[in-house]
Amino acid sequence: MSEQTRYQVLDRAPWRLTDWLLRWETILCILLVLVIVVNAVGSPYFLDVYNLSDMTQNFSEKAIIALGMALLILTREIDLSVAATVALCSLAIGYAAQAGYGPAPLIGVGILVGIVCGAFNGWLVTGFGLPSIVVTIGTMSLYRGIAQVVLGDQAITTYPDEYTSLAQGYIIQTPPLYLAFILFLVLALIFAIVVHFTPWGRMLYAIGNNPVAARFSGIPVNRIRFLLFVLTGLLSGLASALLTARIGSTRPNIALGWELEVVTVAVLGGMSIAGGSGTIPGVVIAVFVLGLTTFGLTLINVPGIVINVILGVLLVAAIALPIIVRRVLGMRAQ
Repeated sequence: MSEQTRYQVLDRAPWRLTDWLLRWETILCILLVLVIVVNAVGSPYFLDVYNLSDMTQNFSEKAIIALGMALLILTREIDLSVAATVALCSLAIGYAAQAGYGPAPLIGVGILVGIVCGAFNGWLVTGFGLPSIVVTIGTMSLYRGIAQVVLGDQAITTYPDEYTSLAQGYIIQTPPLYLAFILFLVLALIFAIVVHFTPWGRMLYAIGNNPVAARFSGIPVNRIRFLLFVLTGLLSGLASALLTARIGSTRPNIALGWELEVVTVAVLGGMSIAGGSGTIPGVVIAVFVLGLTTFGLTLINVPGIVINVILGVLLVAAIALPIIVRRVLGMRAQ
């Protein structure tokens, strides 16, 4: 190796290390470690395995939906109707339960209604060229409104024990794991493999970076976007089936406000609203950061309003920190 080559390698090495340290996933891992340490110090009950297992019940259904939302954001789209879809799916599940159906048909009904809702969103966006944020704000009101009109101030609480026990009890005893959390982990692994190791995943990044160029390259942009809306609806239906089984009731305000939490998870996980960047592992880490933060603050009796403020600050900090650091390093390099 010549002297010039050796010096070039030495000059590049620190920047490679810096680039790795400034990766979104690295920053999230550091945040995750800090959250665990601070919460473990603040409460002796934080690291209890059963408490941690019960904590997963608070975010698993949202995390499942966040996987679909992440792919939509990756391709410059968004679905703000996911929480309302959960409500409409839960309504359908409730009426199916009253008709005497068992666990499998109830889950199937939730997923089917979710697919229909997602397909309707995708048809409006891709078929008419409408902005997804406008379309899904409209369908958010539509789906939630249907649930509110049908139910009024009533609730459906008659569900078979075989159905509710699926989400309320441990599926695996050692370690204690709930069905929703297991499904989230399995789906996250499948999504990571598809997005990061298959041609289909590369097409998603191509669409997010430049949809016009992707279309001229032969990528069926509208078809893929439509399928992503359908997929997000399917995941919302699955989450609705799990949530309805866990709480054992259907109310018109079920999952109210979830759309913002799901978007927060995806964006905190590194999915750029501008499209074309972000990873599934980042989204998974963000799920645990937000979930453990909320759980730890709840253990020390922090009010819910304060928790929302802290989570908002955490999101802004996670977005701004890498940008600020890169600008500082860029100024020093000049």
